[in-house]
Amino acid sequence: MAIKGEITFPGDKSISHRALMFAALADGESRISNLSTGADVQSTRACLEACGIQIRDDGNDVIVTGGQFSDPDHPLDCGNSGTTTRLLLGLLAGQGINATLIGDASLSSRPMNRILNPLSQMGLKCESNNGKLSMTIHKSDLIGIDYHSPVASAQVKSAVLYAGLGAVGNTIVTEPILSRDHTEKMLQGLGAKLSSNGLSSTIFPLTSPLSNFNLSVPGDPSTAAFFAATAAIVPESEIILNGILRNPTRIGFYSALQKMGAGMDCLDTWEEAGETIGKLKVFHQPLNSITITKDDVPGLIDELPIIAILATQANGKSEICGAEELRVKECDRIHAVCKNLNKMGAEIEELQDGFIIKGPTQLKGAELETFHDHRIAMAFTIAGFVSDGDMVLDHPECASVSFPEFYYELERLIQ
Repeated sequence: MAIKGEITFPGDKSISHRALMFAALADGESRISNLSTGADVQSTRACLEACGIQIRDDGNDVIVTGGQFSDPDHPLDCGNSGTTTRLLLGLLAGQGINATLIGDASLSSRPMNRILNPLSQMGLKCESNNGKLSMTIHKSDLIGIDYHSPVASAQVKSAVLYAGLGAVGNTIVTEPILSRDHTEKMLQGLGAKLSSNGLSSTIFPLTSPLSNFNLSVPGDPSTAAFFAATAAIVPESEIILNGILRNPTRIGFYSALQKMGAGMDCLDTWEEAGETIGKLKVFHQPLNSITITKDDVPGLIDELPIIAILATQANGKSEICGAEELRVKECDRIHAVCKNLNKMGAEIEELQDGFIIKGPTQLKGAELETFHDHRIAMAFTIAGFVSDGDMVLDHPECASVSFPEFYYELERLIQ
């Protein structure tokens, strides 16, 4: 059951979140095309609207009118979105408003102290449920800090930079390994005073609103990864991925896929709004094992579940380590991957910070848990292409968090 054809993806989730937030800080109307259709980005939109920001649809575009933030009259529901929560904490702290943030059961179990710690150092007054949602932030006078993050996290970095826009004095964030840099690129492009030097970024307070903008959000490479992986492991498959983001901090999965021996050709690249966008062809070839270390993880953290599926079909022993961050995603993704692959008959060893997989293995059908995690649901849907027997997922609909059209597009491409 091969897949063949072309597919264009909805807008990158990371850029979509940020585009909405920066448009809220801009002067006048901003137009965003190809915004992510996922539930997470809709959570960000709803939260901004509750804070007084006007957002409307215009055909397939979204128009955001920047303006003054106001205290919401009800709790801000972040749904299942960690990005919404963490970035909003920084944004709203810098805008000096009072707000309560809540989320679903999964989000409410995820730690937020990595955001609250630097924001508290800046002067944010906040009450939380032992560092988790729900939490209430209060209007606070923030001061700039020189923060050395213990983890390479674009969410931590972005939250501190957002807060720095409304602080007194400049704010510096340094991380141990460079994480995705969309926040820095967009801030610089929209007129904020920001400088980056290696692993450090310095933001100065806004003295006037950001410039309004028109942006077409490039396709999400993390979503495209599931289709690329399918083409790589299913014989006679070939797929063209149109208009996907090729930012150097986001292509770790595609570098790993090439190292494993998958067929891949870059058909075209172009620049738009400071980001590199590309058109890729991926096709089936035998795969070899891969080693992924802590330094590699920030560039492919979201794709590690699907890399685990690839590793079951690769020759040799694959080892993924330095990925303890996976334990505090929408679910404990290390546990979820290992539990499900064990059920399918894979040779997998669970590590505290990753896993070891020996391949190739003929996977067998099984009844599996998604753990209500969109990336687990999509990864094990792809595993079904190379399994012997029926595979049943308990909550496949959770894929809609990032890609509501996932199953439709996959069925469309099946030959």
